[in-house]
Amino acid sequence: MKKKVLLFADFGIDDIMAIIYAYYEKHVEIVGVVAEYGNVDKSTAIRNARYLQRNTGRYDIPLIGGAERSMTGEPPIYYPEVHGPEGFGGYVLPEDFESEDNIFENFHQIYDIIEKYDGELTMVCVGRLTSLATSFILYPETVAKVSEIYVMGGAFNFPGNVTPVAEANIFGDPYAANIVINYAKNLTIFPLNVTQKAILTSEMVNEINRINKSKNNQLGLIIKPMMDYYWQFYKSQIPAIPGAPLHDVVTLWGVFNENEIMYEIKPVKVVTSKGAAFGQTIGDLRDFVQLAEYPVHRIAMEFNYNAFIKRVVEVLTLEINNHEIT
Repeated sequence: MKKKVLLFADFGIDDIMAIIYAYYEKHVEIVGVVAEYGNVDKSTAIRNARYLQRNTGRYDIPLIGGAERSMTGEPPIYYPEVHGPEGFGGYVLPEDFESEDNIFENFHQIYDIIEKYDGELTMVCVGRLTSLATSFILYPETVAKVSEIYVMGGAFNFPGNVTPVAEANIFGDPYAANIVINYAKNLTIFPLNVTQKAILTSEMVNEINRINKSKNNQLGLIIKPMMDYYWQFYKSQIPAIPGAPLHDVVTLWGVFNENEIMYEIKPVKVVTSKGAAFGQTIGDLRDFVQLAEYPVHRIAMEFNYNAFIKRVVEVLTLEINNHEIT
C-alpha cells in the first residue's frame, strides 16, 4: 500500500531530488508539499516548487507556503555555495518560466490534509523544522492524528556539517527542533550518520543523464547540472568523495523500507543554548538500563546502501520515463 506523505522541504538540490523521486516512486503518494525557507528563501522555494509542478504536471498536489524565518529570531543563513543561488545548483531555469506571486499564506491547509487522511498520513520533513513545529503549536490535537513523522536532521556521535557537532536542518532552528522532539509521537530521525553515506556517484549521475537525454526527458535533464554542482561543493570539503549524498531522498526511501534500516530507540535532546554546541542533537546511546530522561525516539543508524541506490536509479531512469505529464 502506498504511503500518503505530506512533505516539508526547503528546495535546495537534495530537496528537489527528493521531490522528483517522490513523484515517481510507486510506494509513495505525495498529498501535499510545504515549501519554506532553508537552503533558499521562502519565495525562491515556492518558485522552485512551482517549476517542478510545471515539469511533472502535478498541479493536483496542494502547494503550501511554509515558514519564512526561524523561531530563533535571527535572520536565516542561506548556502548558495552548496545549492546555488536559486537552489538548482548549475541548472538555470528557462526564460519562458513565469512564476506567479511567490509569497502566499495558506498554512491552514496542513490542518485540512491531516483531517482528510486521518490516521493514514505520514509527515516527512527534509528541511528546517520550523513549519513542522508550527503545526504542533497551532494544531496539537490534529497533528496527533498523524500516523508517523520522519525528519532528516541531526548527528549522533557523528560530525556535524555546519559546525563540528551540528547538522544544518537542526542548526537552522534548534527551537523548532526542540518542539518537535518534545511533542512528536512515532518520530523517526534520519541523521547524518545515515544520510551522509547515501551517495549518488558521478558515474550514476552520468548514466541517469544519458538515459533521460535519449528519451528527451526535460525533468530528468535537471538532475546532472544540479548534482554536478552539489558534488563540486562536497569535493571542496571532502576531496575523495565519489559523488554527493542524497540526504533527503534516503529519508523518504526509509518511509517504506523498514527492513533495510537499523534503528536505535533512545532518548534524544536538542541543545538550544547559545555556544559551541548550539543545534547539537544528543542521543543517549549508552548500553545502560537507566538512561537520560529525554523524549525517546527512533534514530536510523545504518541502512542497506545497495538496495537504496538501486531503487533510486530505477526511479530516476525507468519510472520517470514511464509516466506522461498529465
